[in-house]
Amino acid sequence: MVQALYSRNDTRTEEKRIVSGEFAELAELAELFKVFGDSTRIRILYALFSGEKNVTELCNDLTMNQSAVSHQLKILRTAKLVHGRREGKSIVYDLADEHVKTIIATGIEHIEE
Repeated sequence: MVQALYSRNDTRTEEKRIVSGEFAELAELAELFKVFGDSTRIRILYALFSGEKNVTELCNDLTMNQSAVSHQLKILRTAKLVHGRREGKSIVYDLADEHVKTIIATGIEHIEE
């Protein structure tokens, strides 16, 4: 099947490079979906649908302690799903972009079918 995607003039080395690049991209996608595999992180993302919130607001919304929320926010930041900006002494978090909201909304739509 891989050979069918490339012309006969391509070398096997080139095919291996392209295929391994595709596998690497799929591995990154799998890692991204692992982040969505935790219900606490999903709850945090969903809480940010309405806009920016600091850790205290998220803790109140989710009835969780600050340490647990901060730990999950670090994972979400590393995955580039949320970003934070300093506002005085606290950091305000928001969804990184509309793609995050789309992924969550699509997931909700899927399970409601």
